[in-house]
Amino acid sequence: MTATPCTLNWHELGLDDTLAAVLPELIQLRRHIHRHPELSGHEQQTAALVAGELRRWGWQVREGVGRTGVVAELGPQRGADGRPSPLVALRVDMDALPVEERTGLDYASTQQGLMHACGHDLHTAVGLGVARLLAGVAERAPERLTARVRLLFQPAEETAQGAAWMKADGAMEGVEALFGVHVFPSLPAGTIGVRSGSLTAAAGELEVEVLGEGGHGARPHQSTDAIWIAARVVSGLQEAISRRLDALHPVVVSFGRIEGGKAFNVIADHVRLLGTVRCLDTDVHAQLPGWIEDTVQALCRGHGGEARVRYRVISPPVHNDPALTELVADAAVERLGRSQVHWLEQPSLGAEDFAELLEDTRGTMFRLGVAGPQGCTPLHSNTFAPDEAALPVGIQVLTWSLLRWMERRP
Repeated sequence: MTATPCTLNWHELGLDDTLAAVLPELIQLRRHIHRHPELSGHEQQTAALVAGELRRWGWQVREGVGRTGVVAELGPQRGADGRPSPLVALRVDMDALPVEERTGLDYASTQQGLMHACGHDLHTAVGLGVARLLAGVAERAPERLTARVRLLFQPAEETAQGAAWMKADGAMEGVEALFGVHVFPSLPAGTIGVRSGSLTAAAGELEVEVLGEGGHGARPHQSTDAIWIAARVVSGLQEAISRRLDALHPVVVSFGRIEGGKAFNVIADHVRLLGTVRCLDTDVHAQLPGWIEDTVQALCRGHGGEARVRYRVISPPVHNDPALTELVADAAVERLGRSQVHWLEQPSLGAEDFAELLEDTRGTMFRLGVAGPQGCTPLHSNTFAPDEAALPVGIQVLTWSLLRWMERRP
């Protein structure tokens, strides 16, 4: 698709000078947030810092949206025709993970057992950078802000709760288009990745309680071994996926926690399994709770035990709007060069509650390359250290995408 000609001029709007002037401050803000990570739903200090900076730059700010979220707006309430201005939004997340940092950075986390291991500190700094650049446009060329911009600084993405909290507090009311970003250690800093359609998977949380009958470890034939049955559930589900479900619609079931047993020589009568379920196809995902229940019950009964199965939907899949994705790609090509924009062939089986915000509007999320010259460890790793050269890249792509959307409104 050929990019639509753009009448905007990045340099004439003074955005190069603004970004160069504010970038050192944004790096320090990002490092401060990295030093002081806060868990999902507890982002009070991060939110207060964000709100203070936004007010300083002239944004209208609401705090406590979605518990600890921040919403800020800038731009005209009404257009030249007197009608309400169109509303475009950007969402970035703020929460950290219960991970003990091992990066060795001089700005490493000061909170024991907490770390920004998924790059949300960088996301927050990108959002603040976009806010600062748009504030400059509002001051120097207010006629270029032909829409109202809403920024959503979201809590609790890691627990997949924050998006729903913010929606319940009206954060998405009136939004015509939504943009988002997530760091991506598989791409080098200076590049981005875009993809139309499926970007991330639907996700669910699975809990299985296996019920047996305890006994002496020397006489397992006189008991019903819940640990043995639980092992059959773990392996049996994987086998059933490969033989009972359509291979063209991949499903991943991973158990991350097993609890059971009291002593080395006592047959366990109860085992608890906790896991996650991922799937790209919405229809298949809707059928999974019933299918898993039936499969687990059959496995347990076949080995003399019983089961209790609980399934909780975490998040639907992120589906990127094609027109908005093309807009981001065009904006990135203009700012970075065509070689720096990668069209991603495969979606991710990771989950993102950005999807919750897309239920009533169109949107797109792109991947921000963060690998430095030595590469970058995976997300959620205790050595995850994104290259800060990615910060101005994310700011430029999102700022230009928002301004381009005002001009084009695809």
